[in-house]
Amino acid sequence: MTQDQAPILTVTLNPALDLSTGADHVRPDVKLRCDAPQVDPGGGGINISRAIAAMGGTSRPLVALGGHTGERMDEMLRAAGLDPIRLDAPGETRQSLVATDRASGLQYRFMMPGPEWDADLVSISFDRIAEHAAQGGYVVLSGSNPPGVPDDYAAQLAQHLRDTGAHLFVDTSGNALKAVSSGGHGVALLRMDRHEAETLAGRPLPERSDTAAFAAALIETGSARSVIVARGSDGNIIVTAEGAWHAEAAPVKIVSKVGAGDSFVAGFTLATARGMPPPDALGLGAAMASATCMTPATRLCRAEDVDRLFGKRIVTRL
Repeated sequence: MTQDQAPILTVTLNPALDLSTGADHVRPDVKLRCDAPQVDPGGGGINISRAIAAMGGTSRPLVALGGHTGERMDEMLRAAGLDPIRLDAPGETRQSLVATDRASGLQYRFMMPGPEWDADLVSISFDRIAEHAAQGGYVVLSGSNPPGVPDDYAAQLAQHLRDTGAHLFVDTSGNALKAVSSGGHGVALLRMDRHEAETLAGRPLPERSDTAAFAAALIETGSARSVIVARGSDGNIIVTAEGAWHAEAAPVKIVSKVGAGDSFVAGFTLATARGMPPPDALGLGAAMASATCMTPATRLCRAEDVDRLFGKRIVTRL
């Protein structure tokens, strides 16, 4: 049964048509006889919308699409009932390939660049996002920036959303993460992984207390009102003005980690939109990430797995 929730708008500036396959061995200089590929619409915000839908939630993806690949992805999103808001990209939507070596279990992930944006399209995208952002709702910006999009895009978007009453969640990396973490932009939530946190901090963060202290410092400087750091197999930490919590990573058999981070963001966002407090929202995010690790290739979480893992969640206050 669908629960009441606040509106969610996901934003994917650099989507990709995800192809995944496998071979007995992945090695150079020979023809690899691969499985028939699985094809899914991908990119951070798209994956978040897909995972939200898998849990009976609703969201609307705003996606930059172009060319024949973009048309195909638009059709796939509509067939999945996601009703995308389309932003015309300046060129062909990119593709990505995940190849699994069955002998070793290793995955090889090949990410192509997207088409290059100009300043006009950047400006148009701000207007479109603000147009569809709902009062009291959530806007989730996730995934890489296409070429031409400025590093401080998330920070600029936060400024454009100030009059909408929407809460901005940001999951990004690299220079874009560095720019938005500079502070004072009105971001509601900033998420990163342990490596990204250590890069920002300029030092290792070996203990959970180290991660929590770093996240608290980001909040104090105005980078965001809440900060989540994913510590891989050591679970996830959230810090808010009310405190800090840690959610254990469920001990599941890992089939593929593709989409696990996006599923985490989907779970946290959906739980928050349903009015759940941060510790429970953290627990649902962790359950959805672990459930996604149990599925092959670019498939995401199954509701029955999430419900079971969420029921066994271990969330502690730090």
